[in-house]
Amino acid sequence: MFELKVLTRFAAAHRLTMVAQQCENLHGHNWKVEVCVAGKSLDAGGVLMDFGIIKNHVREIIDRLDHTYLNELEDLGGRPPSSETIAVYIAEEVQKHFDATPRFWVSRVNVWESDDACASYIVER
Repeated sequence: MFELKVLTRFAAAHRLTMVAQQCENLHGHNWKVEVCVAGKSLDAGGVLMDFGIIKNHVREIIDRLDHTYLNELEDLGGRPPSSETIAVYIAEEVQKHFDATPRFWVSRVNVWESDDACASYIVER
């Protein structure tokens, strides 16, 4: 099994309800996102996939999140804009680009809301 990882960042604000009081206030983060793509075999060039392809797909999704108020983002479908939900959203959206190619898939998305706090979504296959 092989796994590739790309990193990116975005800035956005959100407000969480029904959690710790401090998080219920409007606040923002400089989010760091790690997207992992896995596969069982390499191509003739000896790679799972070109990193640029993954980066392009991820950038398209991150551009939808960057400098937004996540609570108002229709793409989240009314789900609370937690780090966990953002990780799921990014995984689902990137996976759409790979659905026609079963050779590789999104295996994990890590969303860091600070240097010491991260939520991971591990895709079960």
